[in-house]
Amino acid sequence: MKCIIIDDEPLALGIIKSYCEDIGTLEIVGSYINALDAIPLLSDGKVDLVFSDIEMPQINGIDFIKTLEHKPLFIFTTAYSQYALEGFEMNAVDYLVKPIPFPRFVKAVNRAKEIFELRKGGQKPDSKEVTGITSSSTTDQFIFVKSDYDTIQIRLNDILYVQGLKDYLKIYTVGEKPILTLMTFKDILSKLPEENFIRVHRSYIVNLRNINTIQRSKIIISDIRIPIGDTYKIDFFTRIGM
Repeated sequence: MKCIIIDDEPLALGIIKSYCEDIGTLEIVGSYINALDAIPLLSDGKVDLVFSDIEMPQINGIDFIKTLEHKPLFIFTTAYSQYALEGFEMNAVDYLVKPIPFPRFVKAVNRAKEIFELRKGGQKPDSKEVTGITSSSTTDQFIFVKSDYDTIQIRLNDILYVQGLKDYLKIYTVGEKPILTLMTFKDILSKLPEENFIRVHRSYIVNLRNINTIQRSKIIISDIRIPIGDTYKIDFFTRIGM
């Protein structure tokens, strides 16, 4: 895929550029510190994917994408999480919050590739599948949780497990620091799809997709041993067919 990078911070621009080069399947055809400079290349329709910062002088990334008549695939890269919902409502492929871990970047690019191949093959991806915006009772691909004064978007597939700490929950995700949120288990379970998440202990919920090993009374996820409570054993082992 041919891509361009837009970011008014040279350091951030360089990081995204190096990530693209490391992946090896993306051809960088332009990089800009001013979004308006990218218009001529985008007008030619020769760009497949845009990585764009949001907070920039003259015009922010969201408003810039809105001006494009023929929109390529685009991924927002920003230090601010408050624009996440608006970004996904615009059918962004993904929304990456800086500093961006490389594994998280790779996931976003792989998602863009899938959509690109569908379009190339004449299939039209469902907008809900692209953005992950569906009803909370079905197959959301992300959730929002409050942490301190921020509202943070978390990809469901990135969640490893959730740990209860008195009045707080600690959400552990791939490649990120744990997120501390003032929620109850009931609150978080209402946001998580039942087919992928299960409570295995009075202090733990796990993502079935990310379990590495199951022992007699423990679950291992990323080298972390999580106990299986006696109250939850029957439900858990029934769920996994054991």
